[in-house]
Parts: sequence; C-alpha cells; structure tokens
Amino acid sequence: MGTSRRNLSVAFIAGLALSASACTQFAANAPSVPQTTVFPVSDVGGLIQGLYELIFWMALVVFVGVEGFFVYAILRFRRRAGDNTIPAQIHGNTRLEIAWTIIPSVVLLIIAVPTIATIFRQDAVPSAGASGEPPMKILVTGRQWFWEFRYPDLRGAPLAVNEVHVPVNRTVVFELRSADVVHSFWIPRLGGKMDVIPTRVNHLWFTPLETGEFFGQCVEFCGIQHANMRVRLYVDTAAEFQNWAARQAADAASPASPQAQQGAVIFQRGACPACHTIKGTSAGGTIGPDLTHVGSRSTLAAGMLQNTYENLTHWIADPQGIKPGSKMRYPNDLPPSPGEAALMAAYLQSLK
Repeated sequence: MGTSRRNLSVAFIAGLALSASACTQFAANAPSVPQTTVFPVSDVGGLIQGLYELIFWMALVVFVGVEGFFVYAILRFRRRAGDNTIPAQIHGNTRLEIAWTIIPSVVLLIIAVPTIATIFRQDAVPSAGASGEPPMKILVTGRQWFWEFRYPDLRGAPLAVNEVHVPVNRTVVFELRSADVVHSFWIPRLGGKMDVIPTRVNHLWFTPLETGEFFGQCVEFCGIQHANMRVRLYVDTAAEFQNWAARQAADAASPASPQAQQGAVIFQRGACPACHTIKGTSAGGTIGPDLTHVGSRSTLAAGMLQNTYENLTHWIADPQGIKPGSKMRYPNDLPPSPGEAALMAAYLQSLK
C-alpha cells in the first residue's frame, strides 16, 4: 500500500514538473510561434483568450475531480491478496445520479454565459472606438489566391495587397467580400476567424494594442493554392501609418534607371496591363494584384517569396513553377525571355 502511494505521488509530481516546464518553454518561445492565439495583442483577442482560459480551468477542475475519484476508487476498492469474496452488488445511487447531473449542468452554465456574451460582443460592429473616434473601415476582397485591402475613408483611397497596415489603438472594421469562392480571414493574434463569402458582406473588428508585424492566412479551403494565401498585418504608430497611407495613395513613380525604363516599356507592350493596375500609367487590369507600389512590399505571391530582385525575376519568368494554378499565365504559355524578365523586375522593384 505504502509503495503504491509513493509511486503514485512520484508520477504525479513528475507530471506537474513536465507540464510546468512545457508551459515555461512555450512562453519563452512565444515570438517564434507567430500564429498562436494565446498571446493576443488586441481587445477582441483578449476576449477570446479570456474565454479560453475560463474553459481551460473549468476543464481542469472536471479532469482533476473525475480522475481523483477514479484513482480513489482503484485504490480504495481494489482486490486484496487472498480476498476472493464477491463485493456487494449495488444497483443505482440516487444521490450520485443527482450529483453527476447537477454538477455538469452548473459547469456548462458557467461556460455558456460568458461564451454567449463574447459571441454577441464580437458580432456587434462598434460605431466608435475606445477613444471615441469612429472606427477605420477597410474593405477586404479575397481572391484566388491573394488579399486586397482598400481604405475608402482615407485621402486617395489607398489600396494594399496581402500586407495591411493599421494604426495602434485605433479600432478597425474589416468589410469582407469574396470575388470568387469561399475564403476565411484570420490573423490569430488579433482576433477570431470570419468567412468571406461571395455575394455577402461579413464584418470583423478589433483594436490593436501593440505595434508589430502579425501573420495570418486564409483558413477555408479555396483551391489548389489555399495554403499559400497568406496575409501580414502591420500595426504602426499613428505617424507611421499616415506616412504609409500617403505613399500608397500616390501614383506610381516614374522609372529612373535605364533598366527600369526598358522594363516599363516591356511591361506596357505585353499582356501585363490586361491583368494588373499601375496607377499613373495605362495599365488598368483588375484580375491580378495592383502593382502600383509592389516594390514596397516585403513579400511576393501572397507571402511565398521575399520581395527581392532575384525572386521577382524568377516569379515573372515562371509563375506556374512557383505557384501552380495561379491566374498569372502568359498568352500561348510563352513567358518573357530571361533578359525581359530581369528588366521588368528592375521596373517593378522601383515602384516603391
């Protein structure tokens, strides 16, 4: 009996030590888990995390209670050596049956009330932020396979692709639409998921509380490149955001270097303007991403590649090799020559 209890105690203490070590390690490595939900940086993210913690502790109480009774029953009513008697046969216990009906009901009630309150609070789009100013509206369009963001209330209605910027401590409301199939928008550290459905407008809102770069992606299967439909959200200071918005609202810069000038000519005389827009030029296509300031983005192909001259050259020369199924195709499947791709990359890199 004594040995069994000692072994059980040692196992329990070892389990607690391992759990504590894992939690400590996870917390220490939080920056390396960019799409975790347990380190929220917005008010809505905090609501979700608070609800998660409540459910976790309630589940822990249930687990400890059930497992505690289970272990007690094993130790208390185990068969002793030499004891071959048949134990008393018990059929039903009214008190226990009432208890295991009432206790789970209470637990579910404790979980249900804040869950419903959180759902309703998230569903109600605020008319004013925490500071009293109106929320910033951002129109989000999901396409196979990239995200488009437009700021209709700002001067010049800036447009961004795959990389959305918001000011810190300012409530933002995303109006979510789809141009083709069902998508789902999610930036885990900022808030919950929201489906993006053709013919329907859904809303998602939050107030970012920290500056930084945060990662997200589409979380509804939307085709062959679903996993590569990524998004980055940058939370800027108010001054940084205003500077960024002013740059994004401006027309494209004129190419300065000879290589960029030659690349601009090749771009305009080819099929590219049929699919892409570059403000201030004759390119006005809407099938593909807006390229007016593509040189200022940190990534290409919805986060698949870092935005470097070499990667952009490769992407222009062989988009289907990098992202099979994407809508970036050339007439008769004849891509530009390596030299033309390099010149176009020089032009597009100059569009800051």
